[in-house]
Amino acid sequence: MSLDHFKLTGRVAIITGAGGGIGRATAVEFANAGASVACLDISQEKLDETARLVQRTGQKVLAMVCNIASPEETKAAVDRIVRELGPSIRVLMNGAAACEPSHTVVTCPPELWHEVFGINVGGAFLMSKWVIPIMDRAGGGSIIHVASQLGSTAVNDRAVYCSTKGALLSLARAMAIDHAKQKIRVNTLSPGATETDRMTIRYGTMEEARKTLAAHHILGRLGLPEEMARAALYLASDASSFMTGADLVVDGGYNSW
Repeated sequence: MSLDHFKLTGRVAIITGAGGGIGRATAVEFANAGASVACLDISQEKLDETARLVQRTGQKVLAMVCNIASPEETKAAVDRIVRELGPSIRVLMNGAAACEPSHTVVTCPPELWHEVFGINVGGAFLMSKWVIPIMDRAGGGSIIHVASQLGSTAVNDRAVYCSTKGALLSLARAMAIDHAKQKIRVNTLSPGATETDRMTIRYGTMEEARKTLAAHHILGRLGLPEEMARAALYLASDASSFMTGADLVVDGGYNSW
């Protein structure tokens, strides 16, 4: 297989949750592959840093603050992307996710449950809703929902998180069936525990996250954002042209024990 199959030259790629971690690394990876990149997040400060890194590749970048759970804001964001980067939206990566506290279904407040679903699943729904007609007119493309190794298994006190990630697996399969005739492929990317800010928020320090989680992965360490970004590029590019409705698990062997 030629490395040209991994190129995204001339394509517009949208990434939600692009302010850091896997989203930021993927924005840079897509830009290095030739894409113009639209970055959405709720933090302007984090978006500015992502935009700076993308600009260093020489590719166009558009960074926008957007509440991914809002129909109005997501629609306005997609409209602006078309105006400023052009209509050739060929890649959508839905990576935005809430960083919720630990809860069982008994302890989780109903408003928190709905908020997390609104971001993790609702955001993927809204962005896909607005982008698919544009992607169809552009000749097709690739949609990636960022799920998790916890979408196909579970741990204690993460009921809402596990539920949303499992929902994304089902959503991708359903969308893959619905939009295959439009040459739109839909897959999920399921990372294992990855060294992002989410780890430090949950465990206090990255060192504590490593001590707690590394042993649960066969490779004995956490993943790196850049490793997940390379997997996302595979799904976004023509290298995965015969792959749809599937889940690409990049979890260091977490689910193989």
